[in-house]
Amino acid sequence: QAQLVESGGGSVQAGGSLRLSCAATRVTYSRKRIAWFRQAPGKERQGVASLHTGGGVTLYGDSVQGRFIISRDDAKNTVYLQMNNVKPEDTGMYYCAADQRGDDWWQPTYNYWGQGTQVTVSS
Repeated sequence: QAQLVESGGGSVQAGGSLRLSCAATRVTYSRKRIAWFRQAPGKERQGVASLHTGGGVTLYGDSVQGRFIISRDDAKNTVYLQMNNVKPEDTGMYYCAADQRGDDWWQPTYNYWGQGTQVTVSS
């Protein structure tokens, strides 16, 4: 069974940085769209960043543009989310997702999901 495992979450002060990782087993990232989502308590899951491994195009949500960077390491079958200059509103559970089904990358319509890693940003 395919599995995505996130790591790297934790507590950080505003203005700091974190790097999240998403390692895949029994599913390859080849020619797929990979994305990071986050969900704050009481809110819907929100698309944060996306990368298509076929063309390498990256896309970002407006709230993280210029601060977050999505990247991948094919040898490790791992996708990363570098979070810089974090803000309290970045707090939430972060999920990685792979193999998009729909047309809009920011919609949570992916075939594979990880269990999530918590990020808490204090002011």
